[in-house]
Amino acid sequence: MSRTGRALPTLVAVVALVSGACNRGEKSVPRAPTSPAAQEGAFPITVVDANGEVTIAARPERIVSLSPTSTEMLFAIGAGDQVVAVDDNSNYPPEAPVTDLSGFEPNVEAVAEFAPHLVVLSDDINDIVGSLEALDIPALVHPAAQTPDDTYTQIEQIGAATGHVAEAAEVVSSMRSEIEELIGSVPGFQRPPTYYHELDQTLFSVTSETFIGQVYGLAGLQNVADEAKEGGQYPQLSAEYILDADPDLIFLADTKCCGVTAEKVGRRPGWEQITAVKTGAVVELDDDIASRWGPRIVDLLRVVVTEVSELEAATG
Repeated sequence: MSRTGRALPTLVAVVALVSGACNRGEKSVPRAPTSPAAQEGAFPITVVDANGEVTIAARPERIVSLSPTSTEMLFAIGAGDQVVAVDDNSNYPPEAPVTDLSGFEPNVEAVAEFAPHLVVLSDDINDIVGSLEALDIPALVHPAAQTPDDTYTQIEQIGAATGHVAEAAEVVSSMRSEIEELIGSVPGFQRPPTYYHELDQTLFSVTSETFIGQVYGLAGLQNVADEAKEGGQYPQLSAEYILDADPDLIFLADTKCCGVTAEKVGRRPGWEQITAVKTGAVVELDDDIASRWGPRIVDLLRVVVTEVSELEAATG
């Protein structure tokens, strides 16, 4: 196993509590995913991940995932039977072998106890990649995607690294087709509907520059957080700011972590005057689907497009 050109990625910032949710300031996925041999499903193969090159000598039959998104990708491409352990936040699919391993405070000794042939993770915290290398265990680093294309690349890379090239290509093709179909079904508006995406009860949100913001953009929505002057891609808004913006739609990504509901939002002081609250356009999302950049982004977009379509039908 070899790796070249390693550099520590920017630390992931966890915003939504339980799910390991939205991340800030990560590296984009390299656009040269695999060696020519990997395209044929042959080993050894070399994959170019966020840290550089990683060579995998043989088809890994024992995989440890320390990233909920990577876990979803592994099972989606048919590599679930090779996964022997996943981190404590990898709660999907239900058959994933959940352990007390942590992706946020990874322990190389605990990981090594599973005798993995490959470890997949979202961040090189405390130089765990180097520690795994010292044990001759290859590690694939897949940070939070910045664009849907990054998601496709990561799925293809995982497919190559696990011997599931064709299955990964099929998943990507299906995602592209479904997303294209959903985009095509978005109704036209004279004025783009506005929305507010809530990460937690302290009113952290996302701008259109984030991965999640781009998903909303595919549905033709306008983000009220884009006008926030401070906070970068993940600004903390004030109640006054949101009341002023008067969004047509509110999407709650803090239902599982924090117990927020549409009813509770409607009881916030002054929020009964927001258009989204008055029209019943407050949408309770699944925190996990709304925070991971894997195959289920199609499910998220489907929810958004459905809500946009219902808004169009209600307004005529």
